[in-house]
Amino acid sequence: MNNKPAQKPQTANFSSGPCAKRPGYNLSALNEAPLGRSHRSSIGKNRLKTAIEKTKSLLGLPENYLAGIVPASDTGAFEMAMWSLLGPKPVDVVFFESFGKTWADDIQKQLKLKDLNLISAKYGELPDLNKINFNHDVVFTWNGTTSGVKVPDGNFIPQDRKGLTLCDATSAVFAMDIPWDKIDAATFSWQKVLGGEAAHGIIVLSPRAAARIESYDPPWPMPKIFRLKKGGSLNSEIFEGSTINTPSMLCVEDYIDALNWAEQIGGLETLIRRSEDNLKVIEEFVNQRGWINFLASDPAVRSNTSVCLTLDLEAEKVKQMVKLLAEEGAAYDISSYRDAPAGLRFWCGATVEKADIEIAMQWLEWAYRQVSE
Repeated sequence: MNNKPAQKPQTANFSSGPCAKRPGYNLSALNEAPLGRSHRSSIGKNRLKTAIEKTKSLLGLPENYLAGIVPASDTGAFEMAMWSLLGPKPVDVVFFESFGKTWADDIQKQLKLKDLNLISAKYGELPDLNKINFNHDVVFTWNGTTSGVKVPDGNFIPQDRKGLTLCDATSAVFAMDIPWDKIDAATFSWQKVLGGEAAHGIIVLSPRAAARIESYDPPWPMPKIFRLKKGGSLNSEIFEGSTINTPSMLCVEDYIDALNWAEQIGGLETLIRRSEDNLKVIEEFVNQRGWINFLASDPAVRSNTSVCLTLDLEAEKVKQMVKLLAEEGAAYDISSYRDAPAGLRFWCGATVEKADIEIAMQWLEWAYRQVSE
């Protein structure tokens, strides 16, 4: 007998982006947003600068690192990093899911760099990081949002590297321990681990990356939204709250609210622990059942944010299961990414409550029985 669970998650939003809002979220938190005011007004620039300063503080960025709000979510931020920094050295590109593959394709087909070393692995696996040549510039994702695989730590990156490290960290920042001294350019969007609204990105630059921008002029035309230089020098105003284009002050206020919540619950350490605790719930569930597995079989490289699962069901049955759970209001947006193997993907970032994951697993069991029996 397979009875329906008695409870439903308080919040059944398990999308990997935009992600669940923080617990207790209410639109009244945005009442102080300077709507109708210019982002270049004193109040607008102050809110943007506040968002930047709180980000640097919460992440524990080194004092000499820069952080700025830029257009077009993490995609825009990472393209900006690549278009601004790559070219002077050979490039090693490490990818193990769809977004990393996109960066490799863009480096080949858009920037048309020839001296390129591709280091890849199929979905669910991490490439051999020992193959990376750190005398080159290195492009990689910290966490594979569509594969459920992450790099386990930063030990593979040497302190004495000659090239720059460019890291797409959008589904890792605020949920995983990032060794910032090993990263020269990192990007993320606040719509991921802190559940902010979409369309804005953040770029973080080390002094080495800033020096590259100062000394290097790329040979390709630079779209306005990628320009980090002004008058031949790094545009420092970007990292003080003067954005390249017009941001949404409502989205900025929403992000500040999420940062305030993160500070109130204990900061970065608590955010990481919440995400890891969510993963543990799913690990316990999977370990006790033979019909479900992790796409990332190695626990050491298993993502604690974008948790990807495979089932012993045909793809059409998986779709039925996903639809059933959504219709019941038990779990929304849990299909695997369109280019990934058929399965499920649960977002387990810090804004998701452990109790909701526990209840969702009960519903997962029920739905599986419904479609498989």
